[in-house]
Formats: sequence, C-alpha cells, structure tokens
Amino acid sequence: MTERSARRGVPGSDRIVDALIYAALIVTSIVTLYPFLNVLAISFNDATDSVRGGITIFPRAFTLENYKAIFTYDTLATGFKISVLRTAVGSALGLISASMLAYTLARRDFQGRRFVSTYLAITMYVTAGLIPFYILIKDLNMMNTFAVYVLPGVVSAFNVFVVRSFMDGIPYEVQESAKMDGANDFTIYWRIILPMTKPALATIGLFLAVGQWNAWFDTYLYNGSSEHLTTLQFELVKVLQSTTNNSGDYRSQNMTEVMSTVSPDSVKMAITIFVSVPILLVYPFLQRYFVKGLTLGSVKG
Repeated sequence: MTERSARRGVPGSDRIVDALIYAALIVTSIVTLYPFLNVLAISFNDATDSVRGGITIFPRAFTLENYKAIFTYDTLATGFKISVLRTAVGSALGLISASMLAYTLARRDFQGRRFVSTYLAITMYVTAGLIPFYILIKDLNMMNTFAVYVLPGVVSAFNVFVVRSFMDGIPYEVQESAKMDGANDFTIYWRIILPMTKPALATIGLFLAVGQWNAWFDTYLYNGSSEHLTTLQFELVKVLQSTTNNSGDYRSQNMTEVMSTVSPDSVKMAITIFVSVPILLVYPFLQRYFVKGLTLGSVKG
C-alpha cells in the first residue's frame, strides 16, 4: 500500500481531530516559549532601546552590555559555584538515600516496611513549621555552614515512594536468583536494582536538581550573612530587590558604576537567563528517562 492510498483510507473526522491536536500543540508551544524568548531578547537588547517597548522574540538593538553588567557583580561567581556544588551534592545524596530506603521498603522480607511507610507518609502532611525548624537548625550548629543546604532535605518521602513504586514492579525472583548466586544485599542493590530503576532515578534526580538550583530562601534564613556561602538565586533576589527599590544596599561599587549604562529591567532579564540556562541544559540528557518515569503506575493492572 502506497503512502497516498494510505492517506485516502483515513476518515475525514480523524484528519480533523489530528489537525485540532496539532493546532493545540502549536499554540501551547508558542504560549510556553514566548515568555522565555521575550526575556532572552530583552536581555540582549540595548537598555535605552528597551524602554521604548515593543520587543518580541528578537532583540532590536543587539548588545552584550547587560551581561557585562551582571558579571561585574562581586558575589556572582561565588553564588554560581555554591549553587553548582549544592545541586550536585544535594542531588547525589537525595538519590542515594531515596533509592536505598526504597530498596529496603520494597523487600518482602522486611517486616517493618508497613510501619516505616506509614511514618514517611505522615511526614508528607504533618510538619512542625518554620520556627521550630529554624531552632533545630540553630541547635545543630548548622547556621552559616554548607551542610544546611543538603542535610535537612536528604530524605524525601515523596521521592522514596516514587522509587519504591518502580521497584515493586521488578520481579522479586530477580533478587532471589542473585542471592542463590552468592550476591549480598548491597551487590543486589548496586548492580541489579539500581540499573533497572534508571527512569525513576532520572525523574527524582531532575526534581532534586531543580529544587536545589532554584532554592534561595534557606540561604536568606541560615547563610544570609555569609557571602562565601551565597547562592546564585539569592544573588538574583538581591538584584531584583535593589533594582526594584532603586536601592544600592546590595550593589558593589563596580555594579553601581555599570548600572549607569544599563536599565534595571535589562539587568533583571540578563541575570534571569543566566540562572535559568544551566538547569535547562540538564533536561535533554534525562528526557527519555524522565518521560518514562512520569508514567510510573499508569499502566499497572
């Protein structure tokens, strides 16, 4: 059957449905991409020209002055380094803890798995609040330390349940066969179970990385006075505050001088792109695992 004859066999109603689906997808893509492309265009546009408005997805007067301005910000490099470090360490620890705990709860011979699962589920709905948590962090001497970025969130009940749901779909006979071959529990976990749970690990890994990269409130609460532990998102918040309020509290001398050649809006757009692009580059490498991981349990019978 040729392609032309195959098309003739498609009912007209199906063609209309396909056209509507494609149109909806195109509109959704435009609505989703336009704000980001608009921010990107303004970040590369001359500040004086941007005041006129009317910029869509292409810069009208191309310039790199906006990015030169943000790179003169004193603590931007430190913030970038700490953000990358906390994202890498926090995501790695979160993946290890979630996968190890999920592996334990997925074992049929673990008698306390119902109690532990119930306890973890309760923590998803019941919390002590911000003030008790702040007092706890202070009593643990984690104020003004890097540990406050990664240790408090090292175990996430939601991530544990996502990985456990995936592991429950792995036949338990696989573990029993490995035991008969002389493998211990850690060998089964590391060499057999983990490679088979890549979609789930990629899914929660992306969640962890985005959460760590975008976090700034913990920096404000616990490390606000430590410039060597500042994060990129916290620096963005300070720039936004200083440009919005026309205050120089958060500006360095170099930044103040450069700001005379650019506008607050252009700097905000440039630094927004600067903090957004690195985490966006991670998604293409995890896409095939991420899409599969999001469908966990959707086809279970």
